[in-house]
Amino acid sequence: MMEVAGFVGFTLVAVTSTVAVMNPASTTAVYTALTEEMTWSERQEVIHTVIRISLVVLVFFALTGQLIFSIFNITVPAFRIAGGILLVTVATGMLGQRVESYRAADLENIAVVPLAFPLTCGPGTITTVILLASDPGIPLGLVAVCIGIVAALGLSYIGMLYGPRILFLIGEGGLRVVPKLMAIIVLAIAVQFIISGIAEAMPQLFANVDFGR
Repeated sequence: MMEVAGFVGFTLVAVTSTVAVMNPASTTAVYTALTEEMTWSERQEVIHTVIRISLVVLVFFALTGQLIFSIFNITVPAFRIAGGILLVTVATGMLGQRVESYRAADLENIAVVPLAFPLTCGPGTITTVILLASDPGIPLGLVAVCIGIVAALGLSYIGMLYGPRILFLIGEGGLRVVPKLMAIIVLAIAVQFIISGIAEAMPQLFANVDFGR
């Protein structure tokens, strides 16, 4: 029962973290603006391309996170602290974010840039996925991370699919409020990553200190 409870709890953390950092509301707003002149079939093709690319990239980093640590000789606590600092910058950027304007004519493939990179699977989301997948204390933790990825991409898919309707119902101003709320969650997640990283690194730091001197 304890293992099941741990898995469920970690899954909720994974879903919340991934959704908050991915921020489907921003993707919806940019997608709606970029595809305004497209046909329905062209919009569908863009959505499917975005989701397919993002799923492959995020699952790849979830699976290879530990390998990356081994290759570059990076400890998990160090990566947690670095990832937390990166997410702090992501959160502050979201809080002070101005709405960027893109012109579809200027972009070779909007499904790749900016919808997939950096909106749906940017550095913040990739870092979050690697950090979550690196937690060895949760049984089936990788499964929970994959559930978080699918949930976040599912919300992004729904947002892009019904973007024009959502924008009509809540208005452009309402759609801009959601990222600010997400930014607060991302900031809290970032601080927790930093605290956890420092706590995990303390034994290693104290082991190198000679208290007899």
